[in-house]
Amino acid sequence: MDYLALLGTVFYLLCGCLAINKLLQPRSAFNKWILGTSSLALIIHGIWLYQNIFLISGQNLPILNVLSLASFVIALLSVLVSRRLNTGVLLPVVFAFNILNFIAVAHLPGRYITHLESNPQVGAHIILALLAYAILSIASLFALQLAYLDYRLKSRKAPLTQLNLPPLMTLEKSLFQFISVGFVLLSCALITGFIFLEDFFASGSAHKAILSILAWIIYAVILWGHFSKGWRGRLIIYITILASSILSLAYFGSRFVKEIILT
Repeated sequence: MDYLALLGTVFYLLCGCLAINKLLQPRSAFNKWILGTSSLALIIHGIWLYQNIFLISGQNLPILNVLSLASFVIALLSVLVSRRLNTGVLLPVVFAFNILNFIAVAHLPGRYITHLESNPQVGAHIILALLAYAILSIASLFALQLAYLDYRLKSRKAPLTQLNLPPLMTLEKSLFQFISVGFVLLSCALITGFIFLEDFFASGSAHKAILSILAWIIYAVILWGHFSKGWRGRLIIYITILASSILSLAYFGSRFVKEIILT
C-alpha cells in the first residue's frame, strides 16, 4: 500500500471539507485552517512526487504521474490565489481532483522512464507546458463558475445565496488574467518544443503539436476579441472551455488511451 498517497488523500479530503464549509458560509474568510491543512497536503504531495518521479534509473513520467504533477501545481496556485480573492468552488474542485488522482496512482502504478538530466532543454519545455496547462485549467474553472452565474442572471434567477461565490466582475477579471499568463507560457512551451524537440511533428506525436497549436490559436482569438472588440459573456466562456478541452486532449489524450485503456 502507498501510505504516502493515502496520507495525502486524507489531508486533501480534510482541505476539501474546510473549503466546502467556507463556500457555504458567505461571510467567512480564507482562514488559517485551510492554509495549514492545504500546506500539509501540498508538502505530502510534493514528497510523493519526488519519491515516485525521481528514481535512480531516471525520471518516471507515466501519464498518472504527470497528471499528479500538474494537479500539484494547480492546487498550489489555487491556494495562493485563494489567499488574495474569493475563488468560489475552485478549491473544492481542485482538492477533489487530487484525491481522485491519488486513488488512481495507488491502484494503477506505471513506469515511463526518461532522462531529462541529459537534455535540460526538454525539461524546460515540460516545465513551461505544465505551468501553462495548470494556469489555463484554473482559467477554465473560473469560466465554469462564470457560466453558472451568467445562466442564473440571464434566466432571471438570483445565484444561490448560501454559496460564497465571487462577484461576476471579479470572476471575469480573474479569467482574463489567467488566460493572459497561461497564453504567454503556452507560447513559450510551443517555441521551446519547436526548437528542442526533434520529434515535435513526428508521426507519433504530431497530433499533440497540432492540438496544442489549435488551442493556442483559440486563446489568441479570445484575448484579441476581448481587448480589441470587447468580447464578454457566454461566447468567451464557451470558447475558453473548448480551448481547455483541446489542450487537455493534446497533453494527455493519446497517452491515456495507451497507458490506461489499452493496458
